[in-house]
Amino acid sequence: MKAVKHNNVVDLLTPAHEHEFEAAHGLPEALPAGETQLWQGSPDALLMARQALHLDLLLIYFGALLAWRGLGSWYDGEPLGQTLLAMAGMLAPIVLALGLIGTLAWLMARSTVYTITNRRIVMRVGVVLSITFNLPFAQIASAGFRARGRAGGGDIVLSLAGSDRIAYLHLWPHVRPWQLKRTQPMLRALADAKSVAQTLATALGQAEAARSALPVRAVGRVDARSGMPTLVSNPQAGALAQNT
Repeated sequence: MKAVKHNNVVDLLTPAHEHEFEAAHGLPEALPAGETQLWQGSPDALLMARQALHLDLLLIYFGALLAWRGLGSWYDGEPLGQTLLAMAGMLAPIVLALGLIGTLAWLMARSTVYTITNRRIVMRVGVVLSITFNLPFAQIASAGFRARGRAGGGDIVLSLAGSDRIAYLHLWPHVRPWQLKRTQPMLRALADAKSVAQTLATALGQAEAARSALPVRAVGRVDARSGMPTLVSNPQAGALAQNT
């Protein structure tokens, strides 16, 4: 992947392993003059467990296993006490599995920091090995909001312009599922995603207005590539990324 020079600042889509040397929380270096932080946050651990690690499906699966064990014992004519004891014996591995899932979701949420400035989106991700992705607005073709979980919660999906791509496994779980060829970074499992989406839409619109006189298409349109409601679309993102 290549660097894109933007206002005398080199914005990289290439990951940087700089978490231990962060100049500021979630940022690999201090913000340059003229760049301001608009929002910073992390995923909600419960939403991360439910969305990325499919906690709801696991609960249904384990519940079905317990029911199957109980029905099997009842069909075999075993007494109620022995049936309950057999079902209780399954609880230990189930609780252990759910505990591991919950711990992993908590670690993912704790180690992740999303930052939105007036020029870019910064994603610091990774539980064991932290990677920082700088996504300048000129590289973002569109951003879409998807409501998930509690009221106001959800995801923000980013479609990248130009030829630069980030490997799916480098981004997971902060990536739109199953979009392997054209990966779409995602600010995932945000408890306040709706308000963050409005902040991002405003920042993208102002940045585009500052670059050109072209109008910015805003909330209400559905992005053809992602199939999701589009916060803002930058029709010249690819050209801007190549020429800046």
